[in-house]
Amino acid sequence: MFSIFKSDPTKKLKKQHAVKLEKAMHAQRNGDIKSYSQLTYEAEEIYTKILAIEGKNEG
Repeated sequence: MFSIFKSDPTKKLKKQHAVKLEKAMHAQRNGDIKSYSQLTYEAEEIYTKILAIEGKNEG
């Protein structure tokens, strides 16, 4: 009933994911492929956590 007052548990993770992807894009454009790979990997880990939380909320 009061679900409109609950905060989204994935909101912070989604913001972190977007920041990591943006940093990865800038690293790639600057030719730093090693940093790009590391940041992309970290972004994928965050995305996996987001999917896990969203899966728990649905069921």
